Amino acid sequence: MLGVTDQFRRAQLAIAALFCFLGFQYATWASRLPALKTRLDLSEAELGLLLMACGAGAAASFPLVAVLMKRMGSRRLAVLSAVCLSLLLLALSAAPDYPVALVVLCCDGVAVGSLNVAMNAQGAALEVTHQRTAMARLHAAFSAGSLFAALLASGVNVVTTDVAVHFGVAAALLLLLVGLTRSGLLTEDRQTPAETPAEPHAEDPAPEKRRRRLSMPARVTVWMGCAMVFGTVTEGAMNDWSALYMKEVVDAAPELAPMGIAVVSVMMVLARIFADGWRSRWGDGRIVRVGSVVAGAGLALALMAGGVVPTLIGFACVGLGVAAVTPCIYVAAAAQGTDALALVAAMGTTGLLAGPALIGFIASAGSLVWGMGAVAASAILVSLCATQIRWPKLADSRAVPAPES
Repeated sequence: MLGVTDQFRRAQLAIAALFCFLGFQYATWASRLPALKTRLDLSEAELGLLLMACGAGAAASFPLVAVLMKRMGSRRLAVLSAVCLSLLLLALSAAPDYPVALVVLCCDGVAVGSLNVAMNAQGAALEVTHQRTAMARLHAAFSAGSLFAALLASGVNVVTTDVAVHFGVAAALLLLLVGLTRSGLLTEDRQTPAETPAEPHAEDPAPEKRRRRLSMPARVTVWMGCAMVFGTVTEGAMNDWSALYMKEVVDAAPELAPMGIAVVSVMMVLARIFADGWRSRWGDGRIVRVGSVVAGAGLALALMAGGVVPTLIGFACVGLGVAAVTPCIYVAAAAQGTDALALVAAMGTTGLLAGPALIGFIASAGSLVWGMGAVAASAILVSLCATQIRWPKLADSRAVPAPES
């Protein structure tokens, strides 16, 4: 990072650029879905399957990411996956037909899963190396990247509607961002005592048995994965269903319907800006437990009260309450090692994929009020899972050298 000499700030800016990168890349191609739908002559079902292909690739990337993290380290994996994501934008713009587009977006999902794990590992290492909280602000950079992508899409559309031009400009910007920030990334990853190589002992079990035993996730990792699933279900469902709830249940005016997602997003970004200070003061466990209760209870009360204003207040509670959930869980997962981090990240992706669809099924069987009630219940379940997690303090983990880049 040119011109920045403070080591913490230099690394923080470089890692934040990765989060911004991922938000920008995803929002770039998502913003052109209508144009892609028209160019490839897709039905609604085919478009939905196209979206699922990206998510399926990300969810299925866990075994590959776990191996790559151990062999390459988070720095090299982050750079490699970022370059791949830039080039995949160009491939998507040039996809001649639907099957090729499916393959491209499936590969995009794998690269997203890789970058997601690598950048969160970098964020966790940053906190350990400098003994300062930073993860929540890093996650706020993801939302900033999505905003920048939306602004670029609007600007390019003023000049041309050509998807190839848009994605070409976006890919060039992303590659430039990677080039400028690569040197600021950390060359150290967190490693738990369980991952530290030890001298072999004669009484050690056979390698095959040892590998089978180590392949099973620890109980705390399962609890973290469940908390991540319920947290991402809450986030994803609010993104997809809040506007429809405002329109069909609250009977808000058309110009007010989008305010649901706007309130959630603004509160989430603001909370993530300040959440690192809260984490330093009260600890990650308390932030997750209290925040998820605030989200669940606030939304439940809003559903019972009805009306535009109570609903927006309830949505604001969700944005405020869940903002720090995923950053804190990523830090806790990283403290358990790269396998745990990769598994928890994959489970989080699954929650983002399955959550909105699950709410849709509940709404179809009952009503959208019941569907949003399930979102409130999901937030409460985060708090219950959080009571079973050992939340690390910064001094609990240590940084060790990663493979040379």
